[in-house]
Amino acid sequence: MKPDRRGKTVLMQYLGYLRRNPNDLPDTSYAGYTFWLNKLNHFNGDFVAAEMVKAFISSGEYRQRFGT
Repeated sequence: MKPDRRGKTVLMQYLGYLRRNPNDLPDTSYAGYTFWLNKLNHFNGDFVAAEMVKAFISSGEYRQRFGT
């Protein structure tokens, strides 16, 4: 994945799985967004290797909102 698309990919994970912007409650900063962007960069844009989807759908926030 091209570097300029990685930020958009992280944003889409938040919007798609958590139905919120990265800095909406329960977060009030972009710390989570920055974490995922850094991790995605570390894996050269490979979101599968970065286990992004797995992490988002197994998060407490996702499970509380949508069930297990």
